[in-house]
Amino acid sequence: MDLFEYSISQRGNQDLPLAARMRPKTLEEFVGQEHIVGKDKLLYRAIKGDRISSVIFYGPPGTGKTTLAKIIANTTKSEFRQLNATTAGIKDIKEVVSDAKERLGMYGKKTILFIDEIHRFNKTQQDALLPHVEDGTVVLIGATTENPYFEVNKALVSRSIVFELKPLGKSDIEQLLHWALEDVERGMGAYKGVCDDDAISFLADTANGDARTALNALELAILTTEKNRDGKIYITLAVAEECIQKRALNYDKNGDNHYDTISAFIKSMRGSDPDAALYYLAKMIYAGEDVKFIARRVVICASEDVGNADPHALQVAVAAMQAVDFVGLPEGRIPLAQAVSYVACAPKSNAAYLGIDMALADVRNVRVSGVPAHLRDGHYSGAKELGHSVGYKYAHDYPNHYVEQQYLPDELVGRVYYAPTDNGIERRIKEHMKRLKGE
Repeated sequence: MDLFEYSISQRGNQDLPLAARMRPKTLEEFVGQEHIVGKDKLLYRAIKGDRISSVIFYGPPGTGKTTLAKIIANTTKSEFRQLNATTAGIKDIKEVVSDAKERLGMYGKKTILFIDEIHRFNKTQQDALLPHVEDGTVVLIGATTENPYFEVNKALVSRSIVFELKPLGKSDIEQLLHWALEDVERGMGAYKGVCDDDAISFLADTANGDARTALNALELAILTTEKNRDGKIYITLAVAEECIQKRALNYDKNGDNHYDTISAFIKSMRGSDPDAALYYLAKMIYAGEDVKFIARRVVICASEDVGNADPHALQVAVAAMQAVDFVGLPEGRIPLAQAVSYVACAPKSNAAYLGIDMALADVRNVRVSGVPAHLRDGHYSGAKELGHSVGYKYAHDYPNHYVEQQYLPDELVGRVYYAPTDNGIERRIKEHMKRLKGE
């Protein structure tokens, strides 16, 4: 240890951020996640009994993934080692594994290896770890903000129990903020801070389930506010608002929340809920999602889920896409909102969408002899001799501009690809087709 490292060790935790200082050390101090660490739950029993097996903690930032790993480190009799996937490599993995084998062989003592941000390990690094998790040389604890079923080696996932941590509730964060205000040793108690209830409520609500964000804002508020004449620091709502000027959103444009939000957005339009659709639109705009990506999804929904029940929906969606490209943000939110609310409120039909997919399936799977002869091109010399276009009936020569004749290939006669619904304009289309066919 050099002089620099010695100096850091002597200062202890005093220079750590409030969120790090207030990190719970025992399960009794842990707040939230009752669905996995409640007293009758598997993880609670495993930690208390020091019977932990390989696990992966998955959830948004600030929900307690690293904290749970630290609690396990404080309670286990096994050797606890930690790596961060952003800085560690195969060499580090091999070093931990080598020590673990020696420790297990000489003392019969297990090694728990905690890997933070495990999704950042590439395939080669994850593959290097796999056999040692499989044979029990190390017990793996992985933490990730990304869905492990997509981002982590399937073999590693299959040998681990995945626990999903959810954003903390507002009351959970309020409790943590009160503790931080009162705790003299680890928190801000020595500053004699007094925080108004509405300021606590604002910080807890605006943090969006992320305890770290709320605690960091509280620390900033206390450290930047002067003491009153009575020696206390008063945190009002106005001060709290300055410390979190923008709500923290759990939204990674390449991660789970991106796909979950766009899925909810589309399903809300499909489900004719304009309020929910506009909320998810606002969430994506607020988080900085690519507005062209959003506009493309609206255009697709207008055809896939509205279709001919209201053909204007596609026109409105395409116009909005062009308008967004033309004016950009923030004004682009207005034509987007117009299109989203129109598509959500429009009558729904997926008849055209189902029809093209059925037709594509037949193109792939059914062998046909070709286009019927009477429909083939008859405009070139020799076509008539081949029978092309012979017998074709020109629809406009008949009443109602309709005449019954075969259009599908012989092998597909009778197939129905487009079945108009009774919704919106498609009802009229359906009735019109029935009248033409004399049904």
